[in-house]
Amino acid sequence: MTDDATRDPTASPLVSAALHTDRYELTMIDAALRAGTHDTPCVFELFARRLPDGRRYGVVAGTGRLLDAIADFRFGPDELAYLERERVVSDEALDWLASYRFTGDIRGYREGEPYFPGSPLLVVEAGFAEGVVLETLALSTLNYDSAVASAAARMVSAAGGRPLAEMGSRRTGEHSAVAAARAAYIAGFGASSNLEAGRTWGVPTMGTAAHAFTLLFPDEPSAFRAQIASLGTGTTLLVDTYDIRQGVENAVRAAGPELGAVRIDSGDLGVVVREVREQLDALGADRTRITVTNDLDEHAIAALASAPVDSYGVGTALVTGSGAPAANMVYKLVARQGADGDWVGVGKSSEGKATVGGRKQPVRALRNGVAVAEEIHVDDPPVTALGPDAGRLLHVPLVTAGEPVDEARGPAGVEAARAHHARAMAELPADALRLSRGEPAIPTRYL
Repeated sequence: MTDDATRDPTASPLVSAALHTDRYELTMIDAALRAGTHDTPCVFELFARRLPDGRRYGVVAGTGRLLDAIADFRFGPDELAYLERERVVSDEALDWLASYRFTGDIRGYREGEPYFPGSPLLVVEAGFAEGVVLETLALSTLNYDSAVASAAARMVSAAGGRPLAEMGSRRTGEHSAVAAARAAYIAGFGASSNLEAGRTWGVPTMGTAAHAFTLLFPDEPSAFRAQIASLGTGTTLLVDTYDIRQGVENAVRAAGPELGAVRIDSGDLGVVVREVREQLDALGADRTRITVTNDLDEHAIAALASAPVDSYGVGTALVTGSGAPAANMVYKLVARQGADGDWVGVGKSSEGKATVGGRKQPVRALRNGVAVAEEIHVDDPPVTALGPDAGRLLHVPLVTAGEPVDEARGPAGVEAARAHHARAMAELPADALRLSRGEPAIPTRYL
């Protein structure tokens, strides 16, 4: 590397995910280059050893984001200059990284698909160096997004058809906020407060006013009138800045019986919601909806099942995976090509972290349309055809010869993932939707 690689410091920064990785990914490449094994055809597999404690299923999310990141995964002048300055790798490795572009194949579960322990969610087939350098990027994307989607799916089940909105941007990092909104929408949430999620991924956005707006005015009625003047009577008024009962009265007085909704963000929601419903009906606002927020999770939502709640807004619990902020996913080498051209299954045998080696193809076994097992065919794929009620193949192409599949990317990919999630969830046995602690809803079997 030479100083010729330096960029104009006033130019726009190069957008690259290349350094969103761990140092040892690059030092492994360096050593493999020296040993002449960097181009050995390999199969890497991303899977979850287990589900978060007590969960019955997980939900894959982040695939579309990962495909975009892989397309942008380039070591530009800035990245290479940093690696050279810090002496992370040799000059030979720097030259290899300078021309890096993923040229292999990736297949995996559709985004939005439920998954179970051991499911090969993502399979990367490439030369060792090309594939291993994607490990941290793939894990950081899918571990977080899938954790959020898994929590969101449980909340959707608990809501029983009532709409949910994602409102967690203030409770996580700015980039994670966008990812969380996207993952929650795929898992069935109806909207997000995050505008970047709307711009980038087409997630519907919502929001009206916070307590600060009410406190800006000398009294609550003045604040409500100002909001209605701007947003119309169909808006949602936040009625718990002061006294909730007085707030409801002020809201209906300001908007009339056509008021769209009131939002409650405090108090014993099970009690308060019933009181507010009775008050709204008595004031003639029987079509005014009630939305609740206030640190909800799937268990709090389930506890409100019999209350007259019309919709929910969820923040902290959602963007932190409702107690499981990562999905326990790992990325392992499971096969390499030998000198004779045959595939050799490889894997760890360490206690508690053993890996099932070999190239795999997963099938969701079905009986009368209901999932009964995750069947993982090892070393002798492909399975080419299944009967109409025998099951379905779970892997689809995601990257072919380095080119990402367009159908999985962008807002269209998000909508496709959302639709697939709804279909796939309908296959799960009823026990899978219970919030009580339990074992995975279906077993994983290696065939």
